[in-house]
Amino acid sequence: MVARLPLSIANALRSDECNHAADDMRTHSNASGATYCQIVQGVAWSGLAVAILSGWFVVTRLGFRHDLGVWDVIALRFGEGAALLTPALLIGPSRLRFDAWPRGIVLAALWGAPFIVLVAIGLRLTSATLASSVAPALMPVFAGLIAWGFLGEVPHRRQLFGYGMIGAGLVALVHACFRAEGGLDAVGIAALVVAAMMWALYTLRLRRTALTSLQAASLICFWSALLYLPLYFEFGLSNLTHASVAELLFQSIYQGVMMSVIALFAFNRAISLIGPQAAAAIIALVPVVTTLLAIPVLGEWPSWATSAVVCLVAVGVVFAAVSPKQDHPKGEHR
Repeated sequence: MVARLPLSIANALRSDECNHAADDMRTHSNASGATYCQIVQGVAWSGLAVAILSGWFVVTRLGFRHDLGVWDVIALRFGEGAALLTPALLIGPSRLRFDAWPRGIVLAALWGAPFIVLVAIGLRLTSATLASSVAPALMPVFAGLIAWGFLGEVPHRRQLFGYGMIGAGLVALVHACFRAEGGLDAVGIAALVVAAMMWALYTLRLRRTALTSLQAASLICFWSALLYLPLYFEFGLSNLTHASVAELLFQSIYQGVMMSVIALFAFNRAISLIGPQAAAAIIALVPVVTTLLAIPVLGEWPSWATSAVVCLVAVGVVFAAVSPKQDHPKGEHR
């Protein structure tokens, strides 16, 4: 059973790869022929996606300081997301046959409610800067190593250099936060590391399915809401009645609308304009922007050492995310 586990993982990640071949060729062609206007628009859409994702770490941690709990954040995120995105699976160009809907169960398990639980635990027990650095930065490292080990996709030296920078930067960041705060919660760090691994598995699995990004996001919200909300209400996990109307309205808009709809559209639009590799590299800005936002919103002032290390991690992510096209002709995916 143990001997067959790596083979099963590899087969799961490879499934439906042929379905993406035509889409990858079109995306590659669009990226290589991008005009100056397209590049400017792509950068603008990328900036919007980064701003919303970075703000999510700060907004979620802010909610924990008031009356909302982890369970409430998950309910708002996927409950509203399902209400807004499920119609896309029923009508329009993203309509999906019902027999294809179960494909989203695995995706929801990797990047749905369980993922948000782990990130939320990390946010509650550490800081916005650390959480936004560990999970997004380790994701391309885990994705590259898993693809290398199970799919035979050998990374370029530049990517390996980026992995090394990320690893060294995160170790230095943890050390700097430990000295600044007098200690760190090991459970919070472990939750973020596991979340990064799940995110990596999700990206590898998604790019080898026949689902579009919108269909995948809709299925994640649908299955997460279907499986989570009954437990949420059955076990009385809701703390929404204790939150103020203003806080509830703000969190509802941010969690359910901005994260589940606007950020998704902005990131997908960036991919169509400047290509998947360039769009993926924007994740390097998330810890930087989150650190800046945490200063006025949360009052979390990073030390100079922490700020320098965050920038080092960001540079490492750029190296890890962007690889030469000639070395990976099939490496550009949605």
